[in-house]
Amino acid sequence: MEESKRKIGAQYALMLLACCFFSQLYASSDVKFYESFDEAFDGRWIVSEKEEYSGVWKHAKSEGHDDYGLLVSEKARKYAIVKELDNVVDLKDGTVVLQYEVRLQDGHECGGAYLKYLRPQEAGWTAKGFDNESPYTIMFGPDKCGSTNKVHFILKHKNPKSGEYVEHHLKFPPSVPADKLTHVYTAVLKPNNDVLILVDGEEKKKANFLSSDDFEPPLIPAETIPDPEDKKPEDWDERAKIPDPDAKKPDDWDEDAPMEIEDEEAEKPEGWLDDEPEEVDDPEATKPEDWDDEEDGEWEAPKIDNPKCEAAPGCGEWKRPMKRNPAYKGKWHAPLIDNPNYKGIWKPRDISNPDHFELDKPNFEPIAAIGIEIWTMQDGMLFDNILIASDEKVAESYRKTAWKPKFDVEKEKQKAVEEAESGGLKGYQKVVFDLLYKVADIPFLSKHKVKVMELLEKAEKQPNLTVGVLVSVVVVVFSVLLKLIFGGKKQQQPARASAETVTEKTDGAETSTSNSQATEEKEEQSEDAAAAPRRRTRRDN
Repeated sequence: MEESKRKIGAQYALMLLACCFFSQLYASSDVKFYESFDEAFDGRWIVSEKEEYSGVWKHAKSEGHDDYGLLVSEKARKYAIVKELDNVVDLKDGTVVLQYEVRLQDGHECGGAYLKYLRPQEAGWTAKGFDNESPYTIMFGPDKCGSTNKVHFILKHKNPKSGEYVEHHLKFPPSVPADKLTHVYTAVLKPNNDVLILVDGEEKKKANFLSSDDFEPPLIPAETIPDPEDKKPEDWDERAKIPDPDAKKPDDWDEDAPMEIEDEEAEKPEGWLDDEPEEVDDPEATKPEDWDDEEDGEWEAPKIDNPKCEAAPGCGEWKRPMKRNPAYKGKWHAPLIDNPNYKGIWKPRDISNPDHFELDKPNFEPIAAIGIEIWTMQDGMLFDNILIASDEKVAESYRKTAWKPKFDVEKEKQKAVEEAESGGLKGYQKVVFDLLYKVADIPFLSKHKVKVMELLEKAEKQPNLTVGVLVSVVVVVFSVLLKLIFGGKKQQQPARASAETVTEKTDGAETSTSNSQATEEKEEQSEDAAAAPRRRTRRDN
């Protein structure tokens, strides 16, 4: 019995060993390229010898870990380095996963941290001459500077008609995490023409290469285009409304009546000091000893508010205040009616697009090398664990074993530091900012993304602004929602209005104008009041 058990155990062990062997064999066959930077990169990665790329690459440990990476060591430099693959990777068949880690140890103020997946050297480039003109197939990774804050995904695709290579940019890409932790970026190219963008293993964007909604410009040109030869006819009327030609100005409409008149019912307050000036010479002022009348002119004492006016309602010449003229109607305008000759907004007719073509799949160029060609304003940028695979599960396993343990350690350390510095306040702010960055990625806010990102970047540098920024972002989102809900609804105006109705509407419009002007005048008065509060108050009385 025991011998039988030993045999079964031995067989089971052999099965496990075989499973492990074939599993490892399967996994390795799915890995097209992997760089851990555990060993020095010299001799394997080639640094560009172009003069403008003066940044020094270093083989260095990630802060707080024993794990090595490729380090950007100097600020305000251009960097370029490339690694030729042993085997060219074909993107046309099956799934292809592009993945790598980058840690911005000193934060991300301004600079790129993306990779370029280069075409074969037959396309016209050399390793030592690698630069921003070297032809690539895909550019992928984070980039942040000013209003730019996104994880790029750019496909350089050959137009089958013209033969030209065109950059097609992913629309509405995800934003870059705003911290100093290690993050892993993943792009999954699927056989069904989909591309998935993951940040830290979480799907942030799903797009289709052949969809005009997902790439700009679209890979497939539109079937029709506006005819460039078509011209708008001279008699084409685009005015939806026109002044009513039959309307007449009412006989009692006075266009010359002033907007404001003196208030005849106003009376001068008792105790008003007509003969006292609002300002007098400062009795305590003395002429400077070095004052030269010939060079500096006759010296005059500075003015101060007249102390006699303190208890009085006012000083100087009293004038009646102005009030709105009830007879004021302003310029008369005929009411608007529907234009009987209205033909709509003209646009040229559509014709077949001579540049249109159809595609079943993108015409991907193969990947023969991986290059990092960036310009950055900060140092401390560390690249690591660059992977090309043909199986999403392989990429996931690398995230679990190579990235996740480091990330967890860094996050716990960051949390402890934040709690020690501010009793948990910064931890709370981190949650708020993570939420706000997710809000900024909402597609319908795309037109406002730059504004929202600028607010968030400002708040990160000044944490005391967090609440104010949160309110500002909420206002932006709420405003856009209201515009989406109500923006397309317009009240139709009646085709014809009576002269009396028009008079009221015009009067109302002029009243609004009057109120606006009055508000502006009050604001000007407020500014003047800051310089001479007593004088302005008395004069208004």
